[in-house]
Amino acid sequence: MRLDFGSFVPKPAPETRGLHHLYSPEQIALVLQRERARADRHRREFSLIIFKAGGPGRPHASLLRMSKLVLNHARTTDDVGYFDVDSVCTVLPETSSTGAWRLGQRVCEEAKRHGLRPACVVYTYPTAWFPTPVEGDETVDPSHNGDRREIKDGGDPRYVSTEDTIRLTLDDAPVHELESLLMRPMPRWKRMLDIAGASAAILMFSPLMVLAAALIKFSDPGPMLFKQRRSGRGGKPFLIYKFRTMCIDAEKKKASLRASSEQDGPAFKLTHDPRVTRVGTFLRKTSLDELPQLFNVLKGEMSLVGPRPLPIDEQDAADLWHRRRLDVTPGLTCVWQVKGRSQVTFEEWMRMDINYIRKQNLSHDLSILAQTLPAVLLRKGAK
Repeated sequence: MRLDFGSFVPKPAPETRGLHHLYSPEQIALVLQRERARADRHRREFSLIIFKAGGPGRPHASLLRMSKLVLNHARTTDDVGYFDVDSVCTVLPETSSTGAWRLGQRVCEEAKRHGLRPACVVYTYPTAWFPTPVEGDETVDPSHNGDRREIKDGGDPRYVSTEDTIRLTLDDAPVHELESLLMRPMPRWKRMLDIAGASAAILMFSPLMVLAAALIKFSDPGPMLFKQRRSGRGGKPFLIYKFRTMCIDAEKKKASLRASSEQDGPAFKLTHDPRVTRVGTFLRKTSLDELPQLFNVLKGEMSLVGPRPLPIDEQDAADLWHRRRLDVTPGLTCVWQVKGRSQVTFEEWMRMDINYIRKQNLSHDLSILAQTLPAVLLRKGAK
């Protein structure tokens, strides 16, 4: 269901708002996108609180009672509505996670006095301050900065139960990345296309992959594959596979070459990169070095078509609005890959990716795939 902002009516004062003023889940989703755009422009934090009612009696009746309590505590600037059929939420513009938790505690305390067993979860945006996992450290969860607490009735572990909500200090209260809610699920047609296309491509290009591996092995000491942490869907890191085209200590030399980068913005591109081996030059010009990423596609970490994944440090250095490209699974090829690659500015590249996300469909993906092979053969923008 597509909505535009014309379908919204001005919010009445909190004291006159009733249940009929609650936004639908579709409208709440649109509100979140609107507040995200504002936060990207003004660099001001906003938060979302989602409440579940619990309590005896019919679930629908309990949710209505919870909704009234949230409306009573909401400010005029807050948007209140149903997040889904089981929960009510409020979007808090220009509000930190600390401010959101203060409201969450007040609402839960009152709900408990009304015989409910509420639970809530707080999301905030932007989330640049969340820790990025250290390579090899499986204990760090980038989407959470506090301990997970199980609800006693066995519900969603993200939610904090009534007792914990009241007992928590604001410094200990867990906060989640709002971006995890803004991510778009991969359409079924896209995953089927990825599996079929990647499988066929691996079979078709397997002789070339064997040849590339042999050339690397006999021309230069070191591993045949290069693995690097890249930002995946929602910013979740994953290891991308490529045939190694550089010397084995290339990453250590990158900092000294940063000033020579020919790509503006945080991305690093250099036409005559001294770290590239002789075989690596050939592999890059022909894009054969990208073929191992077909296995990333089969694993579901990448798609055949989607925004190209950036290294973690480059993605972290990008502007907030650039992170919208992380709403979808990154791809092996995309509009940037066939429309100039290194010949466009970094901002133009980002806008291409975001525009692709807005009109993503099967025919568009097939069109990009059809344009990719000529772009590779013509070495368009390859470095």
